[in-house]
Amino acid sequence: MRCSYLGLDNHPLIVAGAIDAIEAHRSLHWSCARTRLNFDLLAELEATLSEMFCASVIAFSTVMLANLGAMPLLSSGQLTGGRKPLVVFDRLAHISLAYHKPVVADETRLETIEHNDIDALERLCREHPVVAYVCDGIYSMGGNAPIKELRQLQERYGLFLYIDDAHGISIFGRQGEGFARSQFPQVLGDRTIIVASLAKGFGASGGMVMLGTADQEALFRRYSIPYAFSVPPNLAALGAALGSCKIHGSAELGDRQRRLTQRIKCCDRHIATLQPPSKEIHFPSE
Repeated sequence: MRCSYLGLDNHPLIVAGAIDAIEAHRSLHWSCARTRLNFDLLAELEATLSEMFCASVIAFSTVMLANLGAMPLLSSGQLTGGRKPLVVFDRLAHISLAYHKPVVADETRLETIEHNDIDALERLCREHPVVAYVCDGIYSMGGNAPIKELRQLQERYGLFLYIDDAHGISIFGRQGEGFARSQFPQVLGDRTIIVASLAKGFGASGGMVMLGTADQEALFRRYSIPYAFSVPPNLAALGAALGSCKIHGSAELGDRQRRLTQRIKCCDRHIATLQPPSKEIHFPSE
């Protein structure tokens, strides 16, 4: 059992992209802070992803490092107008999120609520002037965030949403923008950050952060710890991701999404599970 949901990780375009990038630059890794120097391929990838997903996208070598770079900024209040938020974690938030709780708690107040407990989250929104909610889009062990209800809280109370959609990327959306991003308006805005994987459904390697404003992008590029040090995606990862972008811009992506939908529904018909996804989520063919 693996997480290459669309079977892209051995796609000829992705493999060729990785090889071509290494051969063209005669290197694997650029060991230098991105605040100093950068590979042209990294700029090309971030520009391509930004256009695909209608957001300001910054690439990282892993989703874990993307979250590591974001959590201190979130808890400091720099993403919420200078006011430190109450940071609320969903109890089932992935370990790549939950691991950073001590860092968040060192800076601001933190609470953990039961899984998808919208009532508890709304109560906290009423009691506190600034609240940020940290959750997954698609949960690794099944189920999904109630994006519609979360957006309603955002509109009503100004809730800041931090969504890790590592397991939802590529399998939803016309260009594979993912489960979470596909449910937001074209402009992401200043109260939503979506983190996603360049591996898993995307088929390459690395992670990315989707930001809604130029100010947020500038903040990440200056103060995000993994960005400031020498841990960008390596050249093979960049070439592979650019290869995947070509697939995401073609009709092949929709074909693979539909085949995945059919297989999930077949699995649901034959295997009983607590959270059958095809009953909870509208898949691309529906």
